[in-house]
This record gives sequence, structure tokens and C-alpha cells, in this order.
Amino acid sequence: MFNGHYRGEHMAEDKVLEGIRKALEGAKPRKFKESVEICINLKDVDLSVPKNRIDEDIPLPKSRGKGVKVALFGTNEMTSKAKNVADRVLTPEDIDKLADNKRDARKLALGHQYFVAEAPLMPTIGKKLGKVLAPRGKMPRPIPPGSDPSPVLNAVRNSVKVRSRDRRTFHATVGSRDMSAEDLAANVDAVMKRILARLERGPANIHSVFVKTTMGPAMKIM
Repeated sequence: MFNGHYRGEHMAEDKVLEGIRKALEGAKPRKFKESVEICINLKDVDLSVPKNRIDEDIPLPKSRGKGVKVALFGTNEMTSKAKNVADRVLTPEDIDKLADNKRDARKLALGHQYFVAEAPLMPTIGKKLGKVLAPRGKMPRPIPPGSDPSPVLNAVRNSVKVRSRDRRTFHATVGSRDMSAEDLAANVDAVMKRILARLERGPANIHSVFVKTTMGPAMKIM
């Protein structure tokens, strides 16, 4: 599982598993399902330069372990196909209504982790809702008009968006507390491989990585 970019001294599999187990064992029981996340601290990266920033949608091989809400913008044919797959389906008329009601637009953005849109609608969405969706990293993923949206909708449910913006320290969800340490480690592996591939110097641009539950203690894994 752990190989290639950061095997050995950088991020050994046994250290990741040990850190995840300690994080799970050290977290007090909560009345809600906690997420498990990694905290990544970069070094020697100039994040004032936009091209150096991390902004990735990363598929998790063992899923997120927690519900993810996905909304779809589409025309009549597309919305009928998405009715039983998307958590919310929005028409071109809904785009106009949201553009006139910023409160509802913000509520929509906060209530859904991902958005998908029929490609021809993207310019309209960008013009009318871009100011609400773009700063939150939630501009829709375009899909071909008339296509079956189910594969894309199902794929994004098992993905996580990782954004550093201009901060050297940022977080990424890798699953939920009720998942096994092994499955969480597989998700950590997928996230770290993608991030390391984006960094100019790979592991040399990583200062440290910690794993923790939402409200639990942080354990260093790199």
C-alpha cells in the first residue's frame, strides 16, 4: 500500500496505522459520527503564487464512511435521470431564483459538499452563482448534456476536496471514526500520493502530517 513517493523514512505504513489507531483509541466517545482527518503542514512552498496551491478532488478507495450531499444542475432530461441519485436537483429556473436570493444560495452551498452540472449550464452558473460557489471551492463538475449522471454522482460521493488556499497548514477528510484503521490508512495513502505529486519537491515540501478525529487528539504520522 505505502510505496513509491514516500516509503521508508517519509511515511512508513506501520507508523500511519499506529498513528490512526492511537487517534481512534484516544478520542472520547461522542454523540455524533466523527470524521477522521489529516492535518498537513507544508514547508518551503510559496503559496502566494496560485499555481503552487493545492486544490484537488481526490477519490478515496475505501469511501468517506459518512454521507456526502451532492446537488445537480440540469435541464429536464438530465434532472429526471438524477432524481433518485442526487440529493437535490436544480433547473435553470432555480439558478435564476438563487441568483436573486443570496441567502438561499449560501444555504445551498453550505448544505452540499459537491455540485455537478450539465456542461452547457456552466457559463450561467459561473455568472450568476460563481461568487457564492467559487470561494468555497464548490463550482460544479461539468458532465456532457443528456448523459447518465449516476456514475459521476456516485464517484464524487466517495471523493474529498483538498484545498490549501494560501495557508501552509490545511486539513483533509479521510473517512469516519467507525471505519477500520486499515481502511483509513488506505485513504490517507491516496490523499498523500496526490498531494505529494502536486508538490515541486515532493516529501521535501512536507513539514509534518497529523491524523485526528473531529474532536480527538492529533497523532503525528509523518
